[in-house]
Amino acid sequence: MQTKVKTRREIEAMRVSGRMLATVLQALAPKVKPGVSTKELADLAAAELKALGGEPSFLGYQGFPDVICISVNEEVVHGIPSKSNILEEGDIVGLDFGVTYQGMITDSAISVIAGKPKRKGDIDLLQRTEKALEVGISAVHDHVRTGDIGSAIESYLSQYPYGIVRDLVGHGVGHEVHEDPNIPNYGRPDTGPWLEKGMTIAIEPMVTLGTERVHMAPDGWTVLTDDGKRSAHFEHTVLITDSGAEVLTVA
Repeated sequence: MQTKVKTRREIEAMRVSGRMLATVLQALAPKVKPGVSTKELADLAAAELKALGGEPSFLGYQGFPDVICISVNEEVVHGIPSKSNILEEGDIVGLDFGVTYQGMITDSAISVIAGKPKRKGDIDLLQRTEKALEVGISAVHDHVRTGDIGSAIESYLSQYPYGIVRDLVGHGVGHEVHEDPNIPNYGRPDTGPWLEKGMTIAIEPMVTLGTERVHMAPDGWTVLTDDGKRSAHFEHTVLITDSGAEVLTVA
C-alpha cells in the first residue's frame, strides 16, 4: 500500500510504538556478547516488548518465524534467530526490530559489535553507517523527494571504499511494515516520488566492506554479501514535518 498522511491518533500511537522499540534495542545491545546465541537475544526482545505492552510486527510477517531479525557479519539483513548461531568475539550483529501498538508500526535497526572489535575498520563501518542514517534524516522535509534522501546518503558514503547495497531499501511504514514508496540509499536530487508532512518513513542504509551485491541464503530470508565481507545496518522510523523530521524510534 502507498504510505498515507497519518492522523494525530496514529502519530501518537507510532510515538509510543517507537519508544517501546528503542527501549527494547537499548536493553538488547549490551547483551550482544560472545557465547550468546541469536535465539537468546530474540527471546529477550520478545519478553521485553511483552512487558512494555507492544506486539512484535515481524513475527509471522510473510511467514517470518521470530520477533526480530538478527544478522551477523556478512548477513546484511533478515537473519533468523537460532540457538545454534553463537556469537563470537568481534562479530558485527545487526538487530532489526518492528513494534506494533494500537495497530501502528515502527521499524528500527542498530548494529553492534560482540565483545572487542577485530579491527578498526569494523568500528569505522558502524560509525559511518550510523552517520549516513543521520545524513539521510537531515535531508527530510515537507515535499522532499525520495531521490533527495538517497542522494544525501550516497554523497556521504561515496567518500569511503564501501558498498552501498542497492537491492535493499528504506520504505514507507505505519499501517504496514512495508509501504510504498521505496526509499533507496542512493539516487539523484529532484527525482523520485514526493513525500509530504504527516507521512512516516523508514530510512535504513545498509553498507558493506566490499561489494554492493547480495544474494539470498537457502533459508529464503537471510540476505548475504556476495563476497562474504561484513556489513552494517542502521534504521529509524521518522515523521515528516514542515521543516524536517521527527525521529519516532527513540526512547
